[in-house]
Amino acid sequence: MRILLLNWQDIKNPAGGGAEVYLHQIFKRLAAQGHDITLLCSQFSSAPREEVIDGIHIVRRGNRNLFNYVVPIEYERQFRREHYDIVIDDINKIPFYTPMYVREPLLGMVMHLFDKSIYKEASILAATYVYCAERFALSVYRNTPLVAISESTRTELLSRGYQQENIFLVPCAVNHTAYRQLPGVTRLEPIIGYVGRIKKYKSVDHLLRAFAIVLKVLPEAKLIIIGDGDGKPAFERLAHELQINHATTFTGFLPLEEKIQLLNQMQVVVNTSAKEGWGLTVTEANACGVPAVASDVPGLRDAVIDGETGLLYEYGNIEQLAEKILLLLRDEHLRSRLTNGALEYAQSLTWDKSAEIMLDVIEYVIQH
Repeated sequence: MRILLLNWQDIKNPAGGGAEVYLHQIFKRLAAQGHDITLLCSQFSSAPREEVIDGIHIVRRGNRNLFNYVVPIEYERQFRREHYDIVIDDINKIPFYTPMYVREPLLGMVMHLFDKSIYKEASILAATYVYCAERFALSVYRNTPLVAISESTRTELLSRGYQQENIFLVPCAVNHTAYRQLPGVTRLEPIIGYVGRIKKYKSVDHLLRAFAIVLKVLPEAKLIIIGDGDGKPAFERLAHELQINHATTFTGFLPLEEKIQLLNQMQVVVNTSAKEGWGLTVTEANACGVPAVASDVPGLRDAVIDGETGLLYEYGNIEQLAEKILLLLRDEHLRSRLTNGALEYAQSLTWDKSAEIMLDVIEYVIQH
């Protein structure tokens, strides 16, 4: 089977996130089964125009800021004549509107809809552009089969008028070879962690303000923020203003093994995002034996089972967030129970299983 993937970024792109992990983990498995997989994505500095990664042929064309205009041109110029069995469009932020020009069987993938949460991230002008593009896409993709990565995303699509028989749930999973408990690592210190891109809509400022409250009760607590993004300088300044910078570390981007080493030292991981498609960093932390405190929003309420793998709090409620963090740090019995639940839940999420489901969906769409 020949499959063409369309996505803004590939797994090596520094701007990539959970969407790129999802795409790569699933389709590298299909490539290993003998399927011909090509990914058209945007270029980034120092990257070759083409390379093969884990059996996926990566084709990089165009600047990231204008990639949505590059896709239809490159499709018409090159890919339309290459006889793919199916085209898979990762619908993210600014869509490619593929139903308007792709002639092969088409499958869309939806991580999550930004909706009004985009206004937490971008300027009013840029946010309005993304918001309107997404709203227009809802009508363009109306009759396109769609993969949703979580029940929250599926429910949101249904609420926007999509037909139930046209939405297929293919869940996120965990790379258990990488994310694991390390032998001999102990969690003796009250270390709180955040892992992920540092963007405004991720609301890392909520965590910093909650940590200021935590420090008044547990002066020995530490906060480690792993990741990079354009929100990092502002959040570093806020940590200084809140006078918590002595106990707060911004690591920036870390190699995988260094990240896993730190995850294994944390007693709790926190995700304060306004909205997610799933919350992959939460379940990856779970696989390392770390329970989570996360905002009760779409995506994160799929990744965190409240009272079993972690605790949910009302988004934006800083005092409640601090209370939940303190509860986990101070109650060893609760932390141990949630750790066991987190490990069990993470083990049930495998990319092999997700790849099997995705292949079934692809075959169904081609046949219909």
